[in-house]
Amino acid sequence: MKKSKAIVILLVFLLLLGGFGYTAAVGIGADGSGSAASINLGLDLEGGVSITYQVVGDAEPDSEDMADTIYKLQKRVESYSNEAVVYQEGNNRINIEIPGVSDAGAILEELGKPGSLYFISQYDPDGNPNYQALGTDDEGELVYALYKDIDQLIADGSVVLEGTDVKETQAGSMTNSMQNSEFVVQLSMTEEGTKKFADATTKALQNGESIGIYYDGTIISAPNVNSAITDGQAQITGNFTYERAQQLATTIRIGGLKLELEELHSKIVGAQLGEEAISTSIKAAAVGFAIIVIFMIAIYHLSGVAASLALGLYVELVVILLDAFEITLTLPGIAGIILSIGMAVDANVIIFARIREEIAKGKTVKSAIDIGYKKATSAIVDGNVTTLIAAAVLGLLGSGTIKGFAATLALGIILSMFTAMVITRLLMKAFFAMGLQSEKLYGKAKERRAVDFTSKRKLFFGISIAAVLAGFVFMGINKSQIGGALNYSLEFVGGTSTNITFNEDMPLGDIDAKVVPLIEEITGDGNVQTQKVEGTDEVIFKTRSLNLDEREELKNVMVDNFAVDAEKITTETISSTISSEMKSDAVIAVVIATICMLLYIWLRFKDIRFGASSVIALIHDVLVVLAFYAIVKVSVGTTFIACMLTIVGYSINATIVIFDRIRENMHNMGRKESLEDMVNGSITQTLSRSIFTSLTTFIMVAALYAFGVSSVKEFALPLMAGILCGTYSSVCITGALWLVLRKVFPQKKTA
Repeated sequence: MKKSKAIVILLVFLLLLGGFGYTAAVGIGADGSGSAASINLGLDLEGGVSITYQVVGDAEPDSEDMADTIYKLQKRVESYSNEAVVYQEGNNRINIEIPGVSDAGAILEELGKPGSLYFISQYDPDGNPNYQALGTDDEGELVYALYKDIDQLIADGSVVLEGTDVKETQAGSMTNSMQNSEFVVQLSMTEEGTKKFADATTKALQNGESIGIYYDGTIISAPNVNSAITDGQAQITGNFTYERAQQLATTIRIGGLKLELEELHSKIVGAQLGEEAISTSIKAAAVGFAIIVIFMIAIYHLSGVAASLALGLYVELVVILLDAFEITLTLPGIAGIILSIGMAVDANVIIFARIREEIAKGKTVKSAIDIGYKKATSAIVDGNVTTLIAAAVLGLLGSGTIKGFAATLALGIILSMFTAMVITRLLMKAFFAMGLQSEKLYGKAKERRAVDFTSKRKLFFGISIAAVLAGFVFMGINKSQIGGALNYSLEFVGGTSTNITFNEDMPLGDIDAKVVPLIEEITGDGNVQTQKVEGTDEVIFKTRSLNLDEREELKNVMVDNFAVDAEKITTETISSTISSEMKSDAVIAVVIATICMLLYIWLRFKDIRFGASSVIALIHDVLVVLAFYAIVKVSVGTTFIACMLTIVGYSINATIVIFDRIRENMHNMGRKESLEDMVNGSITQTLSRSIFTSLTTFIMVAALYAFGVSSVKEFALPLMAGILCGTYSSVCITGALWLVLRKVFPQKKTA
């Protein structure tokens, strides 16, 4: 590279760094598009709309019907945000909370009245019309006249199908007879619905009738029947735009709930974690980032400068793209970003270690940079791709916060690879072309005697087994003492919602500082969610389940300390926000992600024992952190899932770096060198990477713990334990485990 070109590259980079920095801080245009302030935040960080529905009718609803309705509503409201939550309140009420929106009326209008959908024949049994098309509205949609109410339609047998007979509805596309693509609404019926629909479409076809879709007192669509549909799979066509097809599909979906609901009330609520959660997280990120920059420059000199500049660009791009892709950021999402920052640093550490090794072999700085990047590529790509596979599977199969975590993680991984492999390399080559060519500016690897890790494998295996068993022992103790193996928070087991109307509009800062500590003292739990109702003096506190004595104590504390009117304090039992279906979705997603990672490692390393060792180490790390949760009794809430997934990504990445070096050294083994010596040498060669990457990631999380509020601390603490455990397992367990598997399952020799 010529000096003139290097100057241009550096100037362009500085312009981009400044431009992206301005965009991330201030934004573009009047709405500040692209800035940190315009990022969609979840309920835990920002708040949103809270809507309470009540089941229509005096009878207490069946628990299975309530669970089914909650799950289907959850799927419906995820179209607004993956972070939206639906949970039961009391016996017959359902709460919906949607982050990042402030117009409850618009949401209610779009959601409609859940549970009031029917399919009706065009004519009743006597031949009288039930509905008739009158014309079109301003948007070209057909308008229908309906001649009877729903009770009459049910009584005379005009209802041929109910919304509950529809199993699934979604917008899609198909190729019509003219070979043109058009949008349609696809319906899939239940087993009972399939038979009903077959009879209805057969009759309608014979009489030349349509079948009207009745929802909330009107006919929303009346498709003609072109054939008898006997397989339960139907399509509604009609020159739809995608938005119209999606709207009709979601209306049918929400109208097909087992229970009919009516709106009880709606309100705008504040962030669950309080206003300090964001400010402390930003402060932690700034401090952690500054420490990492100082560390990288101190250890890697000029290379560290290049990495720090690239990392600055990475942070700016993350902020801009979070807004551009409308990704909702929550506390679990922050975990995904922290992991990706750690992986961005990791990629640079791997590269710089390789460069120093080449310089130590006598290569020139210029060739050392080229060779270092070439040799580091496989470890970086394999480590990031395996984590990206996991993120993709979690994004496709997961639900709720898991999707949000997967989105932020995937974005971070892609950007971290780009900045490490492209930007840092360009900067280093530009620095070299500018005349910064001394070996001292890049460093030289020192000769290190290989540490004999593998000979101590029995000790390491014993420590790991003891840690895992200790976890199960404490789970048993917890089961007898607190009724659960782990300290499950309200997201998993439900809890108590306490509404308190104060005598004044108390700022969130005062609530966090003065009220929440008093509640934490009563509950003995740091997982208190606070939501302020906009435009009122009312504040909602969600905690673990409180018994009658604790509820009374909470009431007395509020009266004594804040002179609250006891009559303005109400409590209600609420269900978990993580349904059993969401839990099973999470488990299935993690299992499939693990299998996919195992297959990828097998294909890349051409040895199933590498993949098996990686997965065993991954399971080990998860079980050890689970033991930490049990022993320390950290609250297990929505962040628990994100924490475990972060540890999975961290663990697999750390393991692959070592396995990549083992794979490389196997090809260069001397005849007299044993496998044990080769593995020990490989672990030692990557030891600085293992320590430095763990340290930089640990710094980020430790800063979050140091500055965070109670709920943030309970999120950061197990993450710190997971980072330490991941480092231990990758250095002390995986190589030795691969050796054991290689001896137990030797490679079959081919003739």
